[in-house]
Formats: sequence, structure tokens, C-alpha cells
Amino acid sequence: MSSFQEGKDCLGWAARDASGVLSPYHFKRRAIGADDISVKITYCGICYGDIVYTRNKHEDSKYPVVPGHEIAGIVKEVGSNVKRFKTGDPVGVGTYINSCRNCDECNEGLEVQCPNEMVPTINAVDVDGTITKGGYSSFIVVHERYCYKIPENYPLALAAPLLCSGITVYTPMIHYKMNQPGKSLGVIGLGGLGHMAVKFGKAFGLNVTVFSTSISKKEEALHVLGADKFIVSTDEEEMKTLSRTLDFIIDSASGDHPFDPYMSLLKTNGLFVMVCYPKEVKLDPLSLFTGMRSITGSFTGGTKLTQEMLEFCAANKIYPEIEVIPIEYAYEAFERMLKGDVKYRFVIDIENSLK
Repeated sequence: MSSFQEGKDCLGWAARDASGVLSPYHFKRRAIGADDISVKITYCGICYGDIVYTRNKHEDSKYPVVPGHEIAGIVKEVGSNVKRFKTGDPVGVGTYINSCRNCDECNEGLEVQCPNEMVPTINAVDVDGTITKGGYSSFIVVHERYCYKIPENYPLALAAPLLCSGITVYTPMIHYKMNQPGKSLGVIGLGGLGHMAVKFGKAFGLNVTVFSTSISKKEEALHVLGADKFIVSTDEEEMKTLSRTLDFIIDSASGDHPFDPYMSLLKTNGLFVMVCYPKEVKLDPLSLFTGMRSITGSFTGGTKLTQEMLEFCAANKIYPEIEVIPIEYAYEAFERMLKGDVKYRFVIDIENSLK
């Protein structure tokens, strides 16, 4: 018999099938445990992962699906063992809500890489045997280890996207020491992840070049986000002018695209980091051999680095560019996201629209 008790009623919006259409859904959250906190959700960012799960893109969706893993809110209840949080604290919840807490990765604060029991915030089996349901809902119950203190002076609506899009680019930038002033960074794609890579790059003192297929993004990249250069990636002559000039490249572009043209832009020992999810990666081996270049991948980040990122953003006044919407607009926001029609992250006003 499970030791977990059924908790309180929760209102969310859920997809019932692969159409991805969302509608109100009532369900039970588990009762708060000794190490848990209950968070009243005020805002939730929209990530492409929400589309993946609601529309069964990976053919493993467990309906009804309540999406959302960029969660910001206020602590409304704490378990008896909780020490880090108190009622009324502003907090965030990201892409996962549990892990084994015993492996090397967990002990190093890399819980997202836990090989045993990393539990995503959406569409996974929770510790009580129920399916995890995300932030398109009124509240969530989470072990305190997987919650983050949002600095008091940081707006919750702006904090929400940091819990996925922000940490997804911040993690490789710190891990691979991209925070070296004077180094050069290329950013492929200017969406939710790409625009944060530009902002972090400038905060780290990097020379940042944005690559996009759309010339319409040039003004925004240079004059709003502060990039140093903008290159139309389909212009072969323009691309050649940057041959062997970049120390790092972060690839955030959605959809399939070539890799070799970008690899040639890296200096000797240059690094190419994928934070995107193409169907396949095709690469001429010479792109690696020439210049001893490397290619790697990364997604989100551990608890330690996530908390560090939130504090870094607050201290340096780094804010994502967002469009706040009501919950009933979420499906339309999905459609706009697929068309690239957002600057640069949708955030749902859960507190004022989820009724």
C-alpha cells in the first residue's frame, strides 16, 4: 500500500489526445510530504516541450497531459522537514521534480543527468505512482530540492522562462567556460533559447554573432538584444567572412539544418554545442578533424547551477523578452510558436486567468 495520501483538488488545463487541444481539467495533487513544498503557481512559460507532449510527438504521451515546466509562484505550504523555504517565498520549478539523490550525478548537483530516477515535471511517473502534471495548473507539490529561490527583486513572470530556456543555454556556457570576456560566440537561431544565449553572452563579455535565415531579425538582434554582428546564414559569401573566427557556437535552431557550414567558422579547438533537437545530425568528419573541433549537446541543468543562474540574472538585470497571455490563449500560442511568431517566450498568467 502506498504511503502517499491523496491531496487537494487542483485545476489545470490538459490535452486529452494528440490534437493537443487544451481544456479545463480537475485532478488531485498528492498530499504534501515532510520534505515537500506546495507552490501556488502564478506564471508558467510555454516551451516547445509542451507541444511535444500535448501532441504526442514522441509517441509516449500519457493523457490527460497537463503541460508546463517553466513554473514560477509563491510557497503556500511547507513540510515539517523543509528548511530552505517558508510560506510566502517566491520560487521556481523547472523541468524535473525528482531524482535518485544517491548517484554521482545527483551528488554533484547534476540531477538532470541522473541515470536512475530523474522524474520530468510533465508526463512521467511520480513518486506516488501518478503521472506528473505540469504548470498549466493552480498549484504543484514538489520536493524542496527541486525548487529554486527566486530573488525578491526579480519579477515572477520574467523568472518563469529561465527555468527551461534560460538554464538550457546557461548550463553549457558555464560548463564549457564560455564566460571568458573577449572570447567570440556564435548563436544559431533567435528564439526562446537563442535570445537568452545572446543576453548571457553579452553579460559574460563575449563578442556575439547571431545567425538566422531571416533578415527581419537583424534589427532586434543588434539593437534590442545587443548582439555585435548579424549574419544571414543562407548567404554563403557572408558566412565565409567569419571562417575560423569563433571560439564557441550554440545551436538553438529548431528543425533540420546543415552543420558543416557552421563548423568551418570555429577556430582551432573550437566548440559547437547543440541545445536544439533535429531529427538527425549529419556531419563531414573533416569538420571535426580540421582544427580539432568538437561537437557536443546539452539540456537544462542541475539544481546548483539553476539557482546560480537565477541569482546571476537578478544581479546583472538579465531578463527574457516575453509576451504574457491568458491560459485560454495557450493553444493559439502553440500555433504561433511553431511559426516562429513570438518574441521570445510566451508566459501564461496562471494566477489571473486560470479560474
